[in-house]
Amino acid sequence: MKHLLRNRNFWTIIGIDIALVCASYGLACLIRFEGDIPPEQMALLAQTLPWIVPLKIALFWWVGLYRGMWRYTSIADLINIIKAAVIAAGAISLILLLVRYFEGFSRSVLILDALLTVMLVGGIRLLIRVYIQRTIPASFFNPTFFPFFNPDREKRTRLLIVGAGDAAEKMLREILDNPRVKYRPVGFLDDDPRKQGQAIHGVPVLGAIDDIGEMPIQFDEILIAIPSARGDVMRRVVELCDRTGKRYRTIPKIGELIEGRISANVIREVRLEDLVGRQEVRLDPESISRFLCGKRILVTGAGGSIGSELVRQISRFQPQVVGLLDFSELNLFEIEMEFRHRLRELPTECFLTDIRDRDALQGVLERFRPHIIFHAAAYKHVPMQESHPREAVLNNVLGTRNLVDLALETEVERFVLVSTDKAVRPTNVMGATKRVAELFVESMNGKQVTRFVAVRFGNVFSSSGSAIPIFQEQIARGGPVTVTHPDVRRYFMSIPEAAQLILQAGAMGNGGEIFILDMGEPIRIVDMARDLIRLHGLEPGKDIAIEFTGLRPGEKLHEELITSGEGIVSTDHAKIMVLRGKTRDAAALLAQIETLLAISRKGDGEAIRKRLRDIVPEYQPQP
Repeated sequence: MKHLLRNRNFWTIIGIDIALVCASYGLACLIRFEGDIPPEQMALLAQTLPWIVPLKIALFWWVGLYRGMWRYTSIADLINIIKAAVIAAGAISLILLLVRYFEGFSRSVLILDALLTVMLVGGIRLLIRVYIQRTIPASFFNPTFFPFFNPDREKRTRLLIVGAGDAAEKMLREILDNPRVKYRPVGFLDDDPRKQGQAIHGVPVLGAIDDIGEMPIQFDEILIAIPSARGDVMRRVVELCDRTGKRYRTIPKIGELIEGRISANVIREVRLEDLVGRQEVRLDPESISRFLCGKRILVTGAGGSIGSELVRQISRFQPQVVGLLDFSELNLFEIEMEFRHRLRELPTECFLTDIRDRDALQGVLERFRPHIIFHAAAYKHVPMQESHPREAVLNNVLGTRNLVDLALETEVERFVLVSTDKAVRPTNVMGATKRVAELFVESMNGKQVTRFVAVRFGNVFSSSGSAIPIFQEQIARGGPVTVTHPDVRRYFMSIPEAAQLILQAGAMGNGGEIFILDMGEPIRIVDMARDLIRLHGLEPGKDIAIEFTGLRPGEKLHEELITSGEGIVSTDHAKIMVLRGKTRDAAALLAQIETLLAISRKGDGEAIRKRLRDIVPEYQPQP
């Protein structure tokens, strides 16, 4: 308040509004009396104006009109002006009724005065915003008539926007409002016939998406602004854009944005996950907020693909502090730097710690005292762990056991294990060790206050060590792209989607559940390779060869999400299901795990596989 009163611009605005209020009242009288105001009306105007002006200014203050900046005048400001004008007209009418019974006063003057007040006070703000931001609609910029409004107009990239929905409108508004964005929208394309021939903020909807190759206007770049499009629709749009020879980009799904805000900064190249077109995840933010807000949260594997995205998503829900634990010095450094620069307001603590080292881990938990643990640290590369079964067991089983034991000792409220579809009827060491971790976490529930849950899902796009980064490197080298088998299929989801659903499942868990995420339909890896080659502007089989190398050790053709003896129970969330199986006896399972760990330390691969099969009977190692 004091800062406002000391602001010279504030008093300038007040002065302009006083002049406009006086002008609207005087014009109302001129219009009512057709330009010839009788003397008695002039006297009445002189008597009422001294108290009508401060009344209106006070109402403008009351509705918050002076808290906004004119450069950002919006519909909300216009509504406030209308609100103040209507209230003022009502108040003036009441005062005149009580004092003069409207004797000699024309009621139509009040109506005209209210309308003119909205037009003048709102209009001056709109004009100032237009002047500052140059947000004249594109259709208004006819260089024949008004070239002086935007002298650098011809230097801007001419942008054709595919889609004319809410996301496209928000993107257009961002481009028009931000003079630093060097785009000039020239038109929209949309398959909805009701939109064709219409305009959004002065930019016309020129036709259907199929018309992209026959545009009557010139454009330099294409923006695909249909974030909710199905995979088949996105494939069609990308193919049509590719034929034009122009650069095309897209905006991500809302779920991929930490703040959920569409802006020009989020425009990016089309990715493979856009062509899959999974439906956007809808979270229950209230339940997640109750779960995370004000809590001390520890994320293991915080520098990895899933762990780092978990931390980004957790940051939205105002935790008290987030602990970043990772064994990789580089990964931990990178995630620490990201949050130090991008999310400075989020308190974080970093722990360079090996989860296999119980003493070091105990020091972390006793010092940090987390309320919630998200355990994402794991070895996950199937062929690598097949060759190093000792490391797989010590990291995935011993590390989990250490963390679970210490969570019980320090009375952690909730423990969420991040698991994998490879734990279902595993054919490899990695999957078997993750299934052991699931069984152990499940058996520990109810021992003390800690509630344990596991979340099981398939592959994520572009995670470190996954097929997509490997394919991209092979394409960059000129090929060939190597695929293990023409029929191999995998479940995929985006990293942000996986992290969001992990948070949602953690908030829903009562303890003892294994949540599985709806992964949609499995995708053929060879189709994914072909799509990726096309996204690089190349033709599969012509520019880049595809070679089949055979399944690697431990791999199977098709992954599953449910194992025998597990029953699916639906939840309140359409994308999350819960599995209920027979819980193992904790003491017997722990004894088996101790034997497995003792054998693993000796490094005998065959003995390790045999013990894993004792714990996980459905484990069928491949020869």
